[in-house]
Amino acid sequence: MISYCTAPVSPYRTTARGTPIDHVAVVGDSYTNGTEEGGQGQNAWTSRTWLTLARQGVQISPDVASEGRAGYVVRGDHGSVFEDLTGRAVHPDDALVVFFGSRNDEGVDPMQLAGMAHDTFDLARRSAPSAKLLVIGPPWPTADPPFDVLYVRDTLNRQAEWARATFVDPISEGWFVGRPDLLGPDGIHPNDAGHAYMAEKIAPLMRAQLSGRS
Repeated sequence: MISYCTAPVSPYRTTARGTPIDHVAVVGDSYTNGTEEGGQGQNAWTSRTWLTLARQGVQISPDVASEGRAGYVVRGDHGSVFEDLTGRAVHPDDALVVFFGSRNDEGVDPMQLAGMAHDTFDLARRSAPSAKLLVIGPPWPTADPPFDVLYVRDTLNRQAEWARATFVDPISEGWFVGRPDLLGPDGIHPNDAGHAYMAEKIAPLMRAQLSGRS
C-alpha cells in the first residue's frame, strides 16, 4: 500500500490562537504505511504522533510518503525508493524531515546502499534547506538481527552523520525485542498496539528536533 498526506503549510503560519504550525515530512516503508496487521488510518504511528504533539502544544502539518516493501535501494509495491518518496513529501518550508527504515534493504549491494542513502538525504537537504533531518534506522524484533540488517543500520548512521542528521537506532535500543504483543501474526509488522508504541518513541524525538531548531 502507498499513503500520501499532502497539505503544504508553511511552518511559520500560525493558528487563530497564535500557535506556530510546523510542517513535517515523513518518508517510510510499511512500518509507516501500515498493513493488514495494523497501523492503518488513525491507528498509524504518524497519526498518533500528531495527536500526542498537539496535546503538548506542538501543531503539525504533515506530508507522509510511505510505501510497503520500499527502501533506500529496494523498490516498493508501487516501484518507489525512499528518494522518490522524498521528492513527493519534502517541501521548501519543512521544519523537519523524518526517515524511518528500512529493513527491506537487507542484502543489497553495500556501495549502492551508501550512494542511494547519500542521494536521498542530499535531496532532502536541497529541497528543504532549513529543515532538521531525523533518520530512524530499521527496527528488528529480536536481540540477534542478521549481519546484513546491522550493515544497513551502520551505513545509514554514517550517511546521516554526513548529512548532519540525527540518527536513532531502534536495534540498539531494542524497540521490539521481547515484545511479541506489539507485532501482528506475521511476527514482523506492528499491530495497532505496536504503532501506539512507536508513537510513544517517536513523538519525543520529533519534539526535540522541532524545539531545538533555530
